[in-house]
Amino acid sequence: MRLGRFHIQIEKLPFLQIFLVGLLAGILGMSFGRGILLENTSLLDEYTLYNMKYMSVDGRALFYYVLRERLGLVIMLAVLATTYLGLFLCVGTAFWYGMAAGAFFAAAVIRYGLKGVLLAAVSVFPQYLIYVPVLFHLLIWCEMLCRGIYFQKNIRPEKGNMLLKSKYIMQLVVMLILMILGCVLESFVNPHLLSGLLKIF
Repeated sequence: MRLGRFHIQIEKLPFLQIFLVGLLAGILGMSFGRGILLENTSLLDEYTLYNMKYMSVDGRALFYYVLRERLGLVIMLAVLATTYLGLFLCVGTAFWYGMAAGAFFAAAVIRYGLKGVLLAAVSVFPQYLIYVPVLFHLLIWCEMLCRGIYFQKNIRPEKGNMLLKSKYIMQLVVMLILMILGCVLESFVNPHLLSGLLKIF
């Protein structure tokens, strides 16, 4: 029975824990490497924020750019999940996004203190209310896909290739639609919120 429980545990990757480890790594990396990562770069510096304050954003051009980036990520992960490296890719993606988030948050706080928390929050609002759950669901979907192709084939061969199952295709379509909605928010809503904050920052 214990063996069975252990088998169930390793069947699911702990994406939240992996993300949190990456988040901590990003915060520590930015804190200890601030001399290289902040002082010698323009990351969130006052000059950059000053220019952003009065910058006019072409929402349509921004939308096409972020749409290509976000949907490209979803499609790339979905395709690579069909390879033997699918599970490693899922772990690496969760860790990388955690580390990037931690580094960005730490940079904002180091430069601006408590105001940096507000800056970091507004910078990703409201689009990340969609991006975050979609990303986690996408990683779970990719894990299930990879396991279904390579690790469960001998156990349940009647399932066949999970990529061809309408259930999984529909889930992917829903995630793509949600990512498009997130792109709309990132392109047409977030710039106004961020510009408004910077004018009183």
